[in-house]
Amino acid sequence: MEKEVLITTPFITLGQLLKEESIIGTGGQAKWYLREHAIEVNDEPENRRGKKLYPKDTVNIPGEGRFLVRSRRED
Repeated sequence: MEKEVLITTPFITLGQLLKEESIIGTGGQAKWYLREHAIEVNDEPENRRGKKLYPKDTVNIPGEGRFLVRSRRED
């Protein structure tokens, strides 16, 4: 099941998504987390905390779920 992540800005970074979804406690933990876990963005491996995620991007985090980035402006 996909969980929607609603954003009000043009994009969100992967590190921000991890923090917003309470997968990590602080932004500083993102680098470590991405080194230790195999995360996919749009079905491609990704390990950059600054990776920009735009509406309709998907993020698969093993053990946490699949997330779909959506804009609050999409209606």
